[in-house]
Amino acid sequence: MTYQATLDYLYGSLPMFQRVGKVAIKKDLTNTLALCNALDNPHNKFKSVHIAGTNGKGTSAHSIAAILQAAGYKTGLYTSPHLKNFTERIRVNGEEMPEDKVVAFVERMKPVLEQVKPSFFETTVAMAFDHFASEQVDIAVVEVGLGGRLDSTNVINPLVSLITSISYDHMDLLGDTLEEIAGEKAGIIKKNTPVVVGGYYGSLDAVFIEKAKKENSPIVIARNGYKVENKEYSLFSRVVSVAKTGGSDPMTLNLDLTGRYYLKNLPGILSVVDVLRTRGFDISDEAVAKGLSNVKRLTGLKGRWQVLQQQPLMICDVGHNEEGMRELFEQLSENIHGQLHIVFGVVSDKDRSKLWSVLPKDAYYYFTAASIPRALPAERLYEEAKAEGYVGEVVSDVNEGIGLASKKAGANDVVFVGGSTFVVAEIDQL
Repeated sequence: MTYQATLDYLYGSLPMFQRVGKVAIKKDLTNTLALCNALDNPHNKFKSVHIAGTNGKGTSAHSIAAILQAAGYKTGLYTSPHLKNFTERIRVNGEEMPEDKVVAFVERMKPVLEQVKPSFFETTVAMAFDHFASEQVDIAVVEVGLGGRLDSTNVINPLVSLITSISYDHMDLLGDTLEEIAGEKAGIIKKNTPVVVGGYYGSLDAVFIEKAKKENSPIVIARNGYKVENKEYSLFSRVVSVAKTGGSDPMTLNLDLTGRYYLKNLPGILSVVDVLRTRGFDISDEAVAKGLSNVKRLTGLKGRWQVLQQQPLMICDVGHNEEGMRELFEQLSENIHGQLHIVFGVVSDKDRSKLWSVLPKDAYYYFTAASIPRALPAERLYEEAKAEGYVGEVVSDVNEGIGLASKKAGANDVVFVGGSTFVVAEIDQL
């Protein structure tokens, strides 16, 4: 098989949540365990960190991987979805899984795939674990795809689990209340395994504390252990002071991830590092500083408060739920000296009722749709937005929308591209 034929098989033969939605979800771990068993259980052959949450889990995963790489450890990283290339999902020390190894895996496993009939995600999880085992990584950082309790990645037994912030997202799959959603995320807490709670929802702490107690797992509430103070900010860097509760002098960090929401992730990231130190990992403060100042270079992270051009200023971000987008637009307001132009698209199963309270009314919109079956048609999004009092036009192709916004925007205006990970994924200059 060629690489393209292999991708066509993965995308065409296996149900993919990113494309078709919840019909691709299998609510148990049977398929993943069957694939792992056929691969001689690679998930038991490497140490790991497991990360769940609504917002921040991707940037936290990349940040922890960058710190481990800076500390000299051979580090696997599994994240989803990808933006441009399938192999972005599976990395070792920042290097994407080679295409020929993707082909070899599918050719080797095709009889098993035909028998088990797993989802696309279940297959990619097994592929990642097999790759990490064959590469003999020192540790792998594994991001949950959706939820936690029944997510395919939840077959691992990590050294530490991290739960980032909890917000309303995928309610049709995870529950209608924050407590229900938190309960699904808490499903990654394993027996006798430390868990770090990195979010800022004090009322939900009880959900995680109860689960940790049930599993006899030490629990760290990260916001109680670290205080983060912003010192300097520019489009391309952010300097913060981080003080550890009861610790020595504050540490100054120069971050290459400059989104304001990222500051909320830092206590959880640093608390995970603290736990790993107790589990035998030699991670100096210098490695922490080096990793956090080079996350994008070390891990290939894209699409998080990413500056695409400077005049007019154009920024994209994959944030796509109420909490994430509120943070985004609050930070955008700090950079706007003229008109805000927004190239915007969403998926059809998104609860849009919560977005209307977050999206700025004084912006001009270019309503668009990513080229996936789940995308809400641009015309329908336009009509819904118009009924809510928003002003804009339909430009169905993402890059045409970007081109039009860039052409219309003045030198002091700002263009933002987002609303969906899949809109950002189609940006040509990403």
